[in-house]
Order: sequence, then C-alpha cells, then structure tokens
Amino acid sequence: MQTIASNRKISLSADANGLLSHAGGLLLTQTLAITGLNRALSHELERWRPSRAMHDPGKVIADLALTLALGGDCLADIALLRSQPELFGPIASDPTVSRLIDRLAADETRALKAIRAARATARQRAWHLAAGRAPGADAQPVIVDLDATIVISHSDKQHAAPTWKKNYGFHPMTAFADHPGGGGEPLALMLRPGNAGSNTAADHIQTTRLALAQLPKHRRRNVLIRTDSGGGTHEFLAWLTRPGRWLKFTITDDIAQAIGKLPATAWTPAYNADRQPRQGAWVAELTGLLELTGWPKGMRVIVRKERPHPGAQLRFTDLDGHRFTCFVTGTKHGQLADLELRHRRRARAEDRIRAAKDTGLRNLPLHDFTQNQIWLEIVALACELLAWTQLLALHGTDARRYEPKRLRLRLFAVAGRLVRGGRRLRLRIATRWPWAGTLLTALARLQALPAPT
Repeated sequence: MQTIASNRKISLSADANGLLSHAGGLLLTQTLAITGLNRALSHELERWRPSRAMHDPGKVIADLALTLALGGDCLADIALLRSQPELFGPIASDPTVSRLIDRLAADETRALKAIRAARATARQRAWHLAAGRAPGADAQPVIVDLDATIVISHSDKQHAAPTWKKNYGFHPMTAFADHPGGGGEPLALMLRPGNAGSNTAADHIQTTRLALAQLPKHRRRNVLIRTDSGGGTHEFLAWLTRPGRWLKFTITDDIAQAIGKLPATAWTPAYNADRQPRQGAWVAELTGLLELTGWPKGMRVIVRKERPHPGAQLRFTDLDGHRFTCFVTGTKHGQLADLELRHRRRARAEDRIRAAKDTGLRNLPLHDFTQNQIWLEIVALACELLAWTQLLALHGTDARRYEPKRLRLRLFAVAGRLVRGGRRLRLRIATRWPWAGTLLTALARLQALPAPT
C-alpha cells in the first residue's frame, strides 16, 4: 500500500527579510484612518498622555482594537503588531499598555465618555461614507437589538458572581445596530456583575441611552428597539413610549386563554426569511382580547403559531400541537406577517454576540471591574473596525457576511512581502491565494474614499 502523503523534509530558518504575517490587516489600518477613528481617539484621550511620553494613548487603544480584530484576547497579544512595525507603526511596550489601562480605569467616567465620543464621531463618518448601505438609509429605521449574555470567569475577579445559568462570571448588557446588508456593529457594551437580573429595567434603559448616544443625530428620530422577554417590564415599556419601538415577551397563562378565543379566521400565514408564506406557521393579533390596563397606550400584542419541527419536545403552554410566541409592538401600521418577521430577525443579535466573543468578549482578562469595562470599550472598537471594513470595502461580495473567524482565515491572515522601490512601498501577496482578488478590490475601495478633514 503506497501513501499519497509527501515525505519531503522541510527545514526552517529565521533569516528572511520583508516578510509579513497578517498582511490583510492593512484593510483594518485603512479603515481606521478613513473613518477618522485614529484621530478621534488621539483627540479625546490626549488628557491621559503623560508629559514627554512617546506613545499617544489614542494610538495605543487603537492598536489594542486592531489586536482583538486580528484574533487576540489579552493585552499581551499586542506583540503581534509590535513585530511588524512596517505595517502597524511603532507599538507601545506591554508595561506602557498596562499603565495606560490603569490610568483610564482610575478616571473611569471621563475615560469612557472620551472613548465613546470617539466611536460616535467615527461612526457618523463611516455611515456617511457608506451612504445607502448604512443603517437607517432610505428613511428606514435604525434597528437596535438589546440582549444580555454570560461571560464566564475562571478566577475571582472583582464583581464576578454566580449567574442565573449556575456558572460564574459576568452578565453584560449589549446593544447592536443591525446592518441591512448583513452583519452589525455594537453600540453599547455595559458590564454588569454575574448576578445582575435579566429583567432589570434600569439596565435596559441605561444600555438604550448609551446606544442612542452613539447614533448620528439625524438618525435618532427613527429608531426601532428590539429586545427579548428580559425587556418586558412596565418600567422599560413606559420609557419606550414613542412609536416604532417594540419588544418581545414570553407567553403567559392569560395569553394562552386569549389564544383559545381566537377564531380560525383570525390567523394569516406567517412569512419565511424571503417574505414568502411559510407552511405550518400563522400570525394573529391578540390586543383586543387582553386586559392591558397599565401598559403603554397603543401597545399591540401579536402571536405566532407554528408546528414544532420533528423531534421537538412540546411545552405545557403549547396548544393543540402548536407552539405559540408573543411579542408587543408600538408600530400601528403594517401587515401582521411583516411585523412578526421583522421582530423574529432580532435573533441576529445572538450572531453579533457570538462574533463579539470571537473578538475579545469571551474572556475579561483584567481583575478590576473598571478595567474590564475599559476592555469592553476596546472590544466594541474592534467589532466596529470589522463591521466598517465590511460595510465600506466588502459590499457586493460574500465577505460582506463573513464572521470574524472567516475574515481572519481568508483575508487578514494572508502572508505578504513588503517591497521598496521607486520611493514607494508595495505589499505583495501570493498569486495563488484564493481570496487575493477580494482583498485587492477591498483595499482599492478604501483608498478611493476621501480622507477625513
């Protein structure tokens, strides 16, 4: 029997010049520059720059965001950038990075305000450059999805606590802007102790306020808030009284009784993701059959009925072999199937959280609570860099919907050779790299955009 594996012996030497790993990170550095995020961070964080310091605090924070976007998950992973100054410029040492985080954490309120102001400034420019591809374009609402998640801690960090899932760690609240063409970007990542409640109205309100502050001012008048049953509280609903803001809550016994009173003619077919009638799923409105005293005026309750997929275990609230899900909305107009489909897409928030956990959210590497809140802002910056790169440079390609892992494997991790000649620098990548064309097109698009003034 003859093996098809190669038996050639490959020797290794560290004597090459001009070679770069993660050459595709050039896309991220270009996005950082074209959105003005680097300049905004430098301006907002200038007060934390010690006299005679070599490294700009804004540049250090931007470099940490680049590190997370390329797959790092701790402060020390900035060494990836430090080893390639030709591509990423001068990088601060590990002690310098740690001291900056300590200084920012010691002045948490102003530091968070500064970083968030820089993010909002860059977001406004990124959405302006994206034009019709940006959230809220063409008079459509900006969709903001709220959700909480568990971040497990394997050591006794400040305010880490047992969670409702019987593990140990933190329970941050998140808010993501949903992109119409795929993907999304974080507007707010608010750190909370592990024992924080799922239905805490104050946390939902605070997260929503932080998210709205991140939006360009002219986009704040048409915002749609989507959340799960955790947001189904009187206090949060009372705060969300403007039309077009809606949320979902789980089925209750009273609602189950109301469902039984619905006539067969009240049900209309639900839609699938392509807005086509879906077999085995229907929607109806329950508003007139419920006692809604004390809830916001004009609130509507819509129920979805569907046949569970084969093998699914029925719950005691499932009636006649069907599963029911209810949500409420303040939207007054539109077909029930359209409203239900729009709310069902809130599940994409789970994809955004998964992507954030692949970009530094999975592990909070620092001990102090305030330090880890600064870390969450860096995670948000990294996720935004990825989202803006896709929004500005990868539209019209499959890469527009890539999650971070695939972006890194196919675009960012490509090796290259830096060539000098004719007073110019040229980064050359392998001809046979399958995604070379996508990478070249993306870079050309970024370089064609006007520089910030």
